[in-house]
Amino acid sequence: MGAAEQAAVPGPPKRADARRNYERLLAAATAAFAEHGADDVSLEEIARRAGVGIGTLYRHFPARQALLEAVYQDQVDGLDALGAKLLTAESPGAALGEWLRAFLAFGRTKRSLSSALVSTLGKDAAFLSACSMILRNRTDELLRRAQDAGEARPDVQSGDILRLTHGLIMATDAAHADPAQTDRLLSLVIGGLLVDGGPQA
Repeated sequence: MGAAEQAAVPGPPKRADARRNYERLLAAATAAFAEHGADDVSLEEIARRAGVGIGTLYRHFPARQALLEAVYQDQVDGLDALGAKLLTAESPGAALGEWLRAFLAFGRTKRSLSSALVSTLGKDAAFLSACSMILRNRTDELLRRAQDAGEARPDVQSGDILRLTHGLIMATDAAHADPAQTDRLLSLVIGGLLVDGGPQA
């Protein structure tokens, strides 16, 4: 059983206060990593932001690595849930556009977290591979739905979308002068994927 699968196996039910502390720590770590990078925030700072003692943090996350993985898994689970919801959206093309926007936002805010996990686990680690497969499968489902509806180009593959999104992340990280550039470039990409520029999110 891989790390991601182990994380998915439910443990004993948490008390309400323990669950609240766990969620506070996750939220505080997510915000701190997005603001400062996964390598530049101390666990003490995360505990302070969450309003709990450092001992409480260590009870939930015995090591920094456990916290990094929990934050990443939580974000992937959130994207997975969004993808499932978008599969029932009225316009498959608009749903695909919304997915790309959410996926790009995830990628941009999680770059340092991804790098930290790769540096400790390795890029082929089971945990990262499982998370990547979740996102790839959702991308494929949403793309095929848009293609079946005639709203997305039939020659596009899910791998194309993932590479384009990664390229956008790299390009916009390198150009800080124009904050609106990310949205403009993403709109161009979505317009190119959809038939006749199709309905965007």
